[in-house]
Amino acid sequence: MDANAKQKLREFLKESLAKLADKGELADSESIFVSGRLDSFSMMNLVMYLEEAFALDFSDFEFDVDLVDSVNEIEVLVDAKMSA
Repeated sequence: MDANAKQKLREFLKESLAKLADKGELADSESIFVSGRLDSFSMMNLVMYLEEAFALDFSDFEFDVDLVDSVNEIEVLVDAKMSA
């Protein structure tokens, strides 16, 4: 994932947090779902964003919340799927 795509991901997540009245900082390594900062509806929106932005197909692999629980984990997932 290039720096521009990573910044867009950060912005998407910050907007998602803001919709839930969470205006706190978000570190790339910080949990967003397991910690409870984002909910399951937000997860669906994130999955749709990732499918559109990176041409991922989440039906191609077994989904686990840990795959998308931080910016860093999302980057690892995207890089792995794009290089496969």
